Amino acid sequence: MSFLNKLGIGIGSTARRDVSRPVGANARPRTSGTPPVGGSAPRAPESRETTRVSNGLKELLWNLDGLGKGKLLDLGPAWQTTLSFFIERGFRVSSEDVLRGWKAFLTEEEARLREDASAIESLDMTPGGRAKRFLNESLQYPKSTFDAVLLWDLLDYLEPTLAKQMVASVTELLRPAGVVFAMFHSKKPEGFQRYRVADSNTLQMISTPVIFPAQKVYQNREIQDLFGRYRTMKSFVSRDQLRETLFIK
Repeated sequence: MSFLNKLGIGIGSTARRDVSRPVGANARPRTSGTPPVGGSAPRAPESRETTRVSNGLKELLWNLDGLGKGKLLDLGPAWQTTLSFFIERGFRVSSEDVLRGWKAFLTEEEARLREDASAIESLDMTPGGRAKRFLNESLQYPKSTFDAVLLWDLLDYLEPTLAKQMVASVTELLRPAGVVFAMFHSKKPEGFQRYRVADSNTLQMISTPVIFPAQKVYQNREIQDLFGRYRTMKSFVSRDQLRETLFIK
């Protein structure tokens, strides 16, 4: 059995990255039907969409208030609504769908090993080795580039070793006083959903086919250890068993 099958992962699509530019002072606001600047067309709306009040998002915006022309990294899909929301507030937004990128990386690596079995002798096949190779190809931005990162519930779906290295990489990309917005499930979720920003305190949740099964449920102490380099942590716990957390570097 391949390591992809052991993880419960099938063949998937590749990651996508969209970079948008801030809207100028005289520019017209963009609508949800307009493709993001500098990127491909946004993903089409999917079924089973719900909304939730997000105190974490509200707190994130409070921390970013008055920043001016900041830079934000969204580690989920490039939703038009999320891009427009931050662009209209003067942010330059980069988007990199890490989950799809990780799945594509594992798929490509397994295909390579099938074609050349001897290659396994030169590769570190431990979780740490795979994580390092993946991050050597992903999140390739200069250090201290971003003022904020939307991490969503990404860490719940990554191997714990990769999650730890991912947090370290994100931390290097953040400027001093930069903010990470993350979410954690209090138990393994039954389904899989993506998130996009509806307004300043509302998130839309879109149920989608599973990319990965949830890998770990993090306890509070484990979360604190992951983000030990951050000076402030603030959490909001809701009734839907989803914890929103802000980390300030």
